[in-house]
Amino acid sequence: MKNQNHLKYAFVMLPVLLAACSGGGETKQEAKQEESAQASASPEGAAGPREIVVEEGGSIQAAVNEAKSGDTIIVKPGVYKQSVYIDKPNITLRGLRDGDRWAVLDGETVKNDGIIASGHSTVIDGFYVKGYKGNGIMTQGANNFQILNNHVEGAFYGIFPQYGRNGLVKGNTVTGSEDAGIYVGMSDNIDVLENVAYGNVMGLEFENTRNALMARNHIYGNASGIALTIVPGLPVKDAYSQVIKDNKIEKNNIENFAPSSSIAAGVPSGVGIIVVGPDDITIENNEIAGNDNVGVLVTDLLTFGLSNDPKVDPYSDGIKIMKNTWRDNGDNLSGMLGGMIAAASRSGVEILSMGKDRDSCLLAEDGVDALGVDQWTACDPSMTKATFDTAMIKDGAEEPVYSPEQKGRLTYLAVCTGCHAYDSVLHGPSVESIKALYADNPEGLVQYAANPVRKREDFPEMPAQSYLGDDVLTQIADYILYDLGE
Repeated sequence: MKNQNHLKYAFVMLPVLLAACSGGGETKQEAKQEESAQASASPEGAAGPREIVVEEGGSIQAAVNEAKSGDTIIVKPGVYKQSVYIDKPNITLRGLRDGDRWAVLDGETVKNDGIIASGHSTVIDGFYVKGYKGNGIMTQGANNFQILNNHVEGAFYGIFPQYGRNGLVKGNTVTGSEDAGIYVGMSDNIDVLENVAYGNVMGLEFENTRNALMARNHIYGNASGIALTIVPGLPVKDAYSQVIKDNKIEKNNIENFAPSSSIAAGVPSGVGIIVVGPDDITIENNEIAGNDNVGVLVTDLLTFGLSNDPKVDPYSDGIKIMKNTWRDNGDNLSGMLGGMIAAASRSGVEILSMGKDRDSCLLAEDGVDALGVDQWTACDPSMTKATFDTAMIKDGAEEPVYSPEQKGRLTYLAVCTGCHAYDSVLHGPSVESIKALYADNPEGLVQYAANPVRKREDFPEMPAQSYLGDDVLTQIADYILYDLGE
């Protein structure tokens, strides 16, 4: 979920402490590593896709810079204290594993982003990503992406696909995220399958997302298990057609440890699934057990406390709760939500609806205690999604070529907005003040972003963003100075 203080800016999104607060810059050591990656590549001019091998201690970014569409980058086991940015299409980035030895990307709790990809048909497979303050793995504007078999530990968002169409997130383990372990934002036709999420504020989340499937995931030991949300103030104004099926959602009861400035700080603990605003949701054949306050909570944006957006329908409509397995939910009430349920002289509640909703239904099951669903109807068994197996597009999504202006905007959203709000101070100076300081001087802004020098003691030191390259930094600078806010 995004920071409510910044939702009024249509193009400014949270990831608190995303990339630009600290870390992410290329060091001298990483620059020296380029020769290692290049020396390991297949001979230049070889026909067809190549494999580029990064030896332990080499530069992954150097391999990405060399790669062409269709190439596969193989990263050998070892520790890589780097950030990686993929801005070209059809690149496979694969980490090798030898027993317990992974290809480890380590942000040392200093760098902000492990892997960011904006290229269509990117595959990110087999990495152990830890110690990043913003995103472990992020795709931004990439269609037909795959994020597979990674272990992500300790980030604000563990895995974060945004503005994508036709993507697969499968076989990953995510833990320690201060927001959502896997967070799908403003995307379409996404499958989230067979992942494990534990020890996060929220295990999995669909935000402002359409046509999506969560299936066969194990979500346990988070504050809340699954969140289905629509957040006001963002460019995408709706969320619908989501299927949540065949998941194991249990014992999501840990204390919420999100930063107090984020919406996620208001997510109640002890909830299996929370639905805030999206429409046409099917919840079926899940095992929902041992969540202290309630199995499924359905509410609307206003009741949840989010600001009003006149272009967003705030109500959760068309919720369909079909046959699920329920066990031991609502038996250990705690916090504000638990107090509200207790005030109704209830406990052991599996399903709770608060606020307003329309056209929702519940498949009656013996022994399932529901509260606030008097206006709901009985679901027809024909509404089942039991055989629904993918939300992805059979022949793939189109892969548009982005203009420099579009690339600048997408990268700005991914890299800059965690520390720079438009007209207020977040962690760094406001974007308005940056625009005033560098008016008609994009070259100066590029030079500073690549090699910043601390100018004011009241702001944290900005890390070098040179790993993005001069072309991308120029696109960001042009977007900030000439398009943003105009």
